[in-house]
Amino acid sequence: MDMSSAWFKRKEKGIQTATEEKKDTPRGLWYKTPTGKIVESEELAQNFYVSPEDDYHVRIGSKEYFEILFDDNKFKELDEKLTAKDPLRFVDSKKYSDRLKAAQKKTGLKDAVRTAIGKSMGKDLVVACMDFSFIGGSMGSVVGEKIARAIDHAKKKKVPFVMISKSGGARMMEAALSLMQLAKTSAKLAQLAEAKVPYISLCTDPTTGGTTASYAMLGDINISEPGALIGFAGPRVVKDTTGQELPEGFQTAEFVKEHGFLDFISHRKDLKKKINLYIDLITNQPVRN
Repeated sequence: MDMSSAWFKRKEKGIQTATEEKKDTPRGLWYKTPTGKIVESEELAQNFYVSPEDDYHVRIGSKEYFEILFDDNKFKELDEKLTAKDPLRFVDSKKYSDRLKAAQKKTGLKDAVRTAIGKSMGKDLVVACMDFSFIGGSMGSVVGEKIARAIDHAKKKKVPFVMISKSGGARMMEAALSLMQLAKTSAKLAQLAEAKVPYISLCTDPTTGGTTASYAMLGDINISEPGALIGFAGPRVVKDTTGQELPEGFQTAEFVKEHGFLDFISHRKDLKKKINLYIDLITNQPVRN
């Protein structure tokens, strides 16, 4: 046998690295966008985490969105110590309770949503923002409860409410308890609407599953960022189920807006001004500059 060919032969089939041994790519000095553009991390942060080369909107979490929306990054976090339990004692490849602990340790978050109140362009605003880094931004009991409480807070204080969705959908480890959150959050939003308190829904990449089927599409105004994936089932699932080729750009924010499910698409650098503009228009107040 040609010895040189041994260089190209695997001794063991398949990927041998255990899941728990896999490492995330370390955050370094550079960020590479899907189109191959390389940006300095510092420059990326200064540009609202948008690549100046190709306008790619990098996925960010509650920490970054709070920095963007709240004046001087000052806010009061609501229900910050609320954590999930494991009433079903769910086990897949590992115990759900262990998965929660691992996610909390890895991200420094308690669960997949943070809620806060603070000033935005000088006026109070309640913001609930999901974190995809925590079990794929999945919606469990704590996520639903924190959003419900944030809506109650906005209703009580008569303060506009902004929901920033970034989720893979319901959290399967909580089964029906997770699905209940769709009804609970939708009912709370109906109460908010009755109280005539504005609700702006911002769908970011990705907004899918039960999130789309509930609060993400119930805003007085539904907005998104360029290129965000928005849908119920993912494009691959839709394609496999229907057996049909999907149109170009299927389930992107632009496609969804074109088909009437979004009101506007806003560049991230304009988010703060646009959200507050919509609130001023809805409440018939003088427009802030």
